Amino acid sequence: MLFSLAVLPALAGLALWALGVRSRRVLGTVAVATLALTLVLAVLASAGGWTGRLIWSEPLVLTAALTPLSAAVAILVPAIALPVLLYASAHEEPPGLARLIGILLAFTGGMELLVIAADFLTLLIGWELVGAASWALISHRWRDPDNPRAGLTAFVTTRLGDIGLILAAVAAFAATGSFAFGAISALEGSALALVAYGVLFSAAAKSGQVPFAPWLFRAMAGPTSVSALLHAATMVAAGAYILIRLEADLAAAPGWGATTIGIGLGTALAGGLVAVLQPHAKKLLAASTSAHYGLMFVAVGAGYPGVALFHLVAHAAFKALLFLSAGIAGDAAGSYDLSRMRFGRALPVTGALTAVGALALAGLPPLGAAWTKDAVAAAAGHQSVWLAIGVILAGGLSAIYAARFQVLAFGRDPHATAKSRPGTAEPVAAAILAATTLLLSALWLPSVHQPLAELLGVAIAPTKAWELVLAVLTVVAGLAAGALLARRVPLLGTEGHSASAADWLGLPRVFAFCAAATGRTADALSALDRRGIDRAVHLVPAGLKRFAGSLAAADRRAVDGGVEFVASATDALARLARAFGERLTDGIPEGSARLAAVSGAGARRLQTGLAHHYYTILAAGSVLVIATLFVSF
Repeated sequence: MLFSLAVLPALAGLALWALGVRSRRVLGTVAVATLALTLVLAVLASAGGWTGRLIWSEPLVLTAALTPLSAAVAILVPAIALPVLLYASAHEEPPGLARLIGILLAFTGGMELLVIAADFLTLLIGWELVGAASWALISHRWRDPDNPRAGLTAFVTTRLGDIGLILAAVAAFAATGSFAFGAISALEGSALALVAYGVLFSAAAKSGQVPFAPWLFRAMAGPTSVSALLHAATMVAAGAYILIRLEADLAAAPGWGATTIGIGLGTALAGGLVAVLQPHAKKLLAASTSAHYGLMFVAVGAGYPGVALFHLVAHAAFKALLFLSAGIAGDAAGSYDLSRMRFGRALPVTGALTAVGALALAGLPPLGAAWTKDAVAAAAGHQSVWLAIGVILAGGLSAIYAARFQVLAFGRDPHATAKSRPGTAEPVAAAILAATTLLLSALWLPSVHQPLAELLGVAIAPTKAWELVLAVLTVVAGLAAGALLARRVPLLGTEGHSASAADWLGLPRVFAFCAAATGRTADALSALDRRGIDRAVHLVPAGLKRFAGSLAAADRRAVDGGVEFVASATDALARLARAFGERLTDGIPEGSARLAAVSGAGARRLQTGLAHHYYTILAAGSVLVIATLFVSF
């Protein structure tokens, strides 16, 4: 049942897109009715404790549930989207309007899925749907080649951040066998660190924190209504929301709170300085978005997620209002260059409504945004006095750029002529948001904010008197400085060093340098691969082939020759042996026979028949024997 919060706007958006409805009235009516119904469902779901469960497979289960904090955001999303889509249906260009309204509704559905998620798997699906929809919305005017490139920049940057969330999901599942958020409390050691810092990494990228902040400037290529919804209650809010939702479990990771505070305070100060210098109306507001989400990071890191939630709600109302006003002023000027506006006299209603948002952006009491910002300072002061001073200083910068925006966009200039004027729906949408901003002023009353804190189950750090006095004085001084800056230096940020600093203090150039260096390194490695490794790969078999040929030749010349020589020598020896053997074997019997014959012939000559011959031979033989014996002795 709870999944209906995501399914209803998504299906309505797809239907409008598919049908290609062209009537502004029909588009506006369907969009507003859908979001009003989603808002009612969100209230009923929060009150009734609705849940959702979709079994994908045994280990993969999509679960949805609302905590008090997520219920507040689930109500906030359609409440802010409703006036924004009313504005969009009346204000944006006719070509592709059905597609724009349809994707904005689907975008809202994706954000609702992200908010109601009770496990990492459901969260990732909503997270990616929001990212894909933001790419389509930023690239909406696709005929301008720069817009698809801007959408791609935002898409790639946030996808880079998604690595952290994927890592966190995998680590949680590997350690507990479950994607459920409830399993995080059982984690410890390296598994808890992977989950905590993975979620923080993704949240920083989504919420435009340093160093990811420049993608918000590229996102300004989208229509004004897209910027309003993206910055106020959906895409950029998702990062801060998930930290608020999971802070109770993630804070146990060593150093996590301090790291979150460092990212938030650094972005709040840097974003504030960039916004002060920005000459582009929408980019000024984009830089302020990074700065204010930085303040929410500080509150979460300090252990007060409820304070961050209060500021997220107040910021959503006044930031959507200011973006809608910027769109009206931009159309009237034909440009978002602040130095070409000053439509206070030409567009007095819009100027007055914008003033409400600008003062809320500055944090001037008694507006509710001032209370939430001071609550962030009090939460920071609970950690450190210097941290509280840092937050108050960021608030002072906020006052400077808020005053500068108001004076430049809607200051009174008798010569300013509006090229176009809004119809009825645009001021109505802005008035709804301005009324919401004023209504939030009730947060100053303890009888209002204390019961709300108890309902949400969160703590609010008590504000010290010196923090409140210093914060108010800083805001007043900032408003005066901003107004003076707008009047004396209206072209600030358009040339020279201020123009360089206005582009996120040179971060895009650093990224471009890194990207170029990476590209050159890749080209060099590719050339090395072609000229070195590939050549070596080709040379090795060629060398082996030549070596094998040499071995074959050596085999032929040496081994085969040796074998042939041995065979020849053996054959020669065999022939020699055969000849010698024949002669020896034949010669021995033949010689013996001849010797026997000669001996026989000689013996026959001694047979004379004469006795005296025999006696003489006998005597001679005896003498010879005696002589031999004598010689022997």
